Amino acid sequence: MNKLLIIDGLNLVRRMHAAQPDETDLNSLYTRIDGACTKLLALHRPTHVAIVWDGPQLSWRKQLYPDYKKGRKPMPEALALGLPELKRLLAERRLQSIDAESEADDVIATLATKLVDQGGEAIIVSTDKGFSQLLHPRIQQWDHFNQAYLDIRALEQKLGVDRRQFIDFMALAGDSGNKIPGITGIGPKSAAELLKTFRSLANIYASLENLGAKQAQKLAAGKEMARLSYKLVQLQTQLPLNINLRSFRVPSA
Repeated sequence: MNKLLIIDGLNLVRRMHAAQPDETDLNSLYTRIDGACTKLLALHRPTHVAIVWDGPQLSWRKQLYPDYKKGRKPMPEALALGLPELKRLLAERRLQSIDAESEADDVIATLATKLVDQGGEAIIVSTDKGFSQLLHPRIQQWDHFNQAYLDIRALEQKLGVDRRQFIDFMALAGDSGNKIPGITGIGPKSAAELLKTFRSLANIYASLENLGAKQAQKLAAGKEMARLSYKLVQLQTQLPLNINLRSFRVPSA
């Protein structure tokens, strides 16, 4: 069975770079990234590995909602200048990169979903909780920095909703980390209570007459923003990638 390790490139590299005392010391960064990849391969023993990088184009999410991810720090200049060399060094190790046009998220989601549809399994290396919507027995998420898989049951308990409700939850409550707006006046606790009762966003809007007037008014006023938030959160899983999995086979020792 094919087992694909999908590394969220900038998620890994930017966190490692931020931890360095000297951000211009790229040789040290290259060494640390190389060590991280060696550790990931030894631990997970994939048959294939792909490192997916964000691209320069404006993402469709940013076009749809200009405040999406507003306030994120730009990539440090030294790191931006060093990325081509890092990709070259990784390619020398036969660890191949995929450059997304804009955000890497949808490319990663498509890779994982298509592989699982073909009977394989995928491990996504990222700290981005947005990938939690993809998780099932053959798609897992690994946090390299905490050396642990994302505990989906713990996340369900924390949010107070079932994993199948994660997108609906964020459409209601928003996501401050990515500047997903959600509905004004509906926080995480209210969102969880609504979903516990009505199970889905669609059911909530079909049942406004069963809610208190104040809450129903908030939901009615925020309906378009909920729809927008749902689109922003939902990962695309059917992008035309035009890649051959054979190109990403892990080299024999």
